[in-house]
Amino acid sequence: MRPFLLAILLVPALAGAQAPAASAPPAAPARRAIKATDLYRLKTVADPQRSPDGRWVAYTVTSLDSAKDKSDADVWMTSWDGSETVRLTWSPESEGSPRWSPDGRYLAFVSGRQEGKGGQLWLLDRRGGEAQRVTQVKGGVSGYAWAPDGKRLVIGMEEETDSLARRDTGEKKTPKPIVVDRYGFKRDVAGYLGTSHTHLGIFDLATRKVDTLTRGTADDGSPAWSPDGTRIAFVRSTPAEPKAADRGDLYVMDARGGATPVRLTDYEGGDGGPLAWSPDGRTIAFLRGDLPKYSAYTQPRLGIVASDGSAPARLLAESVDRPLGDPTFTADGRALYATITDDRERHLVKVRVSDGAVERLTSGARAVMGYSAPRGAADARIALLASTPDRAPEVFALDKGALRQLSHQNDSLFSVLQLGATTGLTSRSADGTEVHAVVTRPAGAAAGVALPTVLYIHGGPNGQDQFAFSFDRELFAANGFAVLAVNYRGSNGRGVAYQRAIFADWGNKEVQDLLGAVDEAVRQGIADSTKLVIGGWSYGGILTDYTIATTTRFKAAVSGAGSALQLSMYGADQYISQYEYELGHPWEQRDLWIRLSRPFFEANRIHTPTMFMAGEKDFNVPAIGSEQMYQALRALGVPTRLVIYPGQFHGISIPSYRVDRYERWVGWYNQHLKK
Repeated sequence: MRPFLLAILLVPALAGAQAPAASAPPAAPARRAIKATDLYRLKTVADPQRSPDGRWVAYTVTSLDSAKDKSDADVWMTSWDGSETVRLTWSPESEGSPRWSPDGRYLAFVSGRQEGKGGQLWLLDRRGGEAQRVTQVKGGVSGYAWAPDGKRLVIGMEEETDSLARRDTGEKKTPKPIVVDRYGFKRDVAGYLGTSHTHLGIFDLATRKVDTLTRGTADDGSPAWSPDGTRIAFVRSTPAEPKAADRGDLYVMDARGGATPVRLTDYEGGDGGPLAWSPDGRTIAFLRGDLPKYSAYTQPRLGIVASDGSAPARLLAESVDRPLGDPTFTADGRALYATITDDRERHLVKVRVSDGAVERLTSGARAVMGYSAPRGAADARIALLASTPDRAPEVFALDKGALRQLSHQNDSLFSVLQLGATTGLTSRSADGTEVHAVVTRPAGAAAGVALPTVLYIHGGPNGQDQFAFSFDRELFAANGFAVLAVNYRGSNGRGVAYQRAIFADWGNKEVQDLLGAVDEAVRQGIADSTKLVIGGWSYGGILTDYTIATTTRFKAAVSGAGSALQLSMYGADQYISQYEYELGHPWEQRDLWIRLSRPFFEANRIHTPTMFMAGEKDFNVPAIGSEQMYQALRALGVPTRLVIYPGQFHGISIPSYRVDRYERWVGWYNQHLKK
């Protein structure tokens, strides 16, 4: 079934219709607590894209289908004044990455898999009619960007570089052998990394032909056209090798096959996208990562470089000790829009090119998760994706400094929900470090009444709990728990030193921070010290293991996608470069590896009933990490359970499994708090 344009808009009331007799307004529906099955009603809004004329904003909406047990993403658009909303695609396959043509006539997107091929590029004509598939690239389209003339697009496509594998095109029931020749040879979802790589090509809309731009054993991505359409900038990533981590460098080349790419940056830590050209084509903005040694704790910085390579790159706003991202030049080229992650918030800022001065354009307890400021737009109207603790992400217009909601995908759901109250909390750890957290209490909970409390630990560790809607926190609160989400050392949003504090010292300072926050929550009368539970996913699961091996104060724990015997992760997960740079080889740093494997080697100190969860095909934190700890606690007679989600990766994607995970999580806590 092909996606098609729905020519139905929101219809205003008929003019001249007879008014109904006056009556009392209907009573508002009674609000209720959120349930795990509300996940099926929650819509995920993402990727806002303002049209070149500023009249429309396109975005994606992902919904969950309980009958088919799958998710589906579709493209929508809303007028800038908010008066009209149109659903553009209805295909049972997902559509994503909507991008307007420069003249605004077409809206392109990448469709889900069809006929056994990868995602392909489709075009919708705004004048009406069905969407048309325009590419049939064998490996699928991984990304794309419109040329300024609107007649060409640069596309990313996966190509096989091994001659034997490329020749073996016959369809066989038996899968082909996986040939690996890389140092880092696996990645979650992608699986074993064989010999295919992402290359760039120019797709001509008139001829439907692809002119290959790049080749070789590197991966090329984040393509961006120069304003005059003669050149393409991109990021070339080289695979990791021993003593050489994954890295990226900026390149620029003429927009034609056979042209030679010219490298613009050569930074050891790696540079990346998204990339942005200045309106005059002289400068390219990019993001600079950290040295390989600190890859797990990187804080992106904003950089610019001459597009002809005539001058070295320089960094902007170096005094701003916070992560910056998503650069876009203003129409006059004097500044860059960017996002900034700052202590439980995320905002849009403007960074002046001349001196790096930073102006914050949004404020308050919210998280700006994306934005669109089209290149060359003379006005300052920007489309934002933003969330607050009481509202899931929606599209907003930033118009003359004020936010105005454009999309209303979740209004009906939130109109019937009674959400918890979210505030901040500051604590001191045993060593005096100041730590910040987010606390969510059940709706209507009386102030000063200590409640059963979930210490809910975010992953990463390079991330943060923020003032944005969290289904997880709200669900725990709806079940009578106060939820304590702590930005322990290693989290971002508090500066480089705060992030790097746990370098090669996992499970130490973070546990101090977590327990210090719990002590403060107890002192303030938020948490009942006799009814504490703990849990998290990914690094949150890892820290759960470290914490229950440190203290017995928690009545129950859930460790999701975690690991404890870190020795067993070497060669089993996707972090080989981090291990080499941060920990060293196990045969060289045996004592350190054993110390970091403390939760497993000291499993006999754990008495907390613990449920372990994992995705069967997780290459990020493989299921063996959960299996080993389950086996240890089972042998020790500690109440435990192991839940493996078949066919799932690090992120659980099947809707029924996600609901199951929530219900088991809450059930495990309730079961052991009643004892």
